[in-house]
Amino acid sequence: MSKVTFYPSGKSGDVPEKKSLLEAAQFLGVPLPHECGGFASCSTCRVVVIEGHENLTGIEFEEEDMMDLAALLPPHRLACQAKILGDVTVQIPGESKAIKP
Repeated sequence: MSKVTFYPSGKSGDVPEKKSLLEAAQFLGVPLPHECGGFASCSTCRVVVIEGHENLTGIEFEEEDMMDLAALLPPHRLACQAKILGDVTVQIPGESKAIKP
């Protein structure tokens, strides 16, 4: 189990490893848009990784392609593609009370 924290809500909890950040958000009751259903084809589930970059799987082709189309650079990740390998803290962009990494 890994601790995943979402800002600006501050909700956190233990989530099984190998789950995506999107699955973690759903598990913890954190609203996170995902218009394409989690298939890396819309970029609405984007998050900013504040801590724990090394505790996520690497960016694969589908995610990299969508991030290029959406003009996103790390520390952004698509929550539907980033799998958890350890403790991670992320920010959901565009919400009020957002913190800066």
